[in-house]
Amino acid sequence: MLAMPKRFAHRTRRRPPFSRPVPLRARADGWTVVRQCEFLAQLYVTGSVAAAARAVGMTPKSAYRLRARSGAESFAHSWERVLTPPGSGRSKAPRTDHRKVTFEMLERWLDDGFVQAVIFRGRMCGIRRKVDNPTLFRILRRTGVCSDPYWSTGLVE
Repeated sequence: MLAMPKRFAHRTRRRPPFSRPVPLRARADGWTVVRQCEFLAQLYVTGSVAAAARAVGMTPKSAYRLRARSGAESFAHSWERVLTPPGSGRSKAPRTDHRKVTFEMLERWLDDGFVQAVIFRGRMCGIRRKVDNPTLFRILRRTGVCSDPYWSTGLVE
């Protein structure tokens, strides 16, 4: 009997995109930012939620609970994007109504930024971080710095 050739993950799934980490309390055995990225990387490699959760030392039930939390929309979108096969169209990212976001939440978004798992040869080898510039500009607009005539002239000396 002939064995079926193994399909490579990069042909059946998409790499994890940049996403906001889910805000949680700091616990040694909990879902840290590193574990969240490792989970998405393992989900990319294995295609199984249970196998990915076991690989990072968590249960599948806790992974589904993390996905269902408020503030985890970006994580849930990354999860869906990883399991969606390439060529099946674009998946829409969740839209946030920024009028209802508190100043404390904007500050947390600015501190956390965006994270992405870096995958090389089927393993996560690091985390890529990206600054959240739109949040910085929202904070500047809310505090009134951008309405100052000094900044609006464009001539900073």
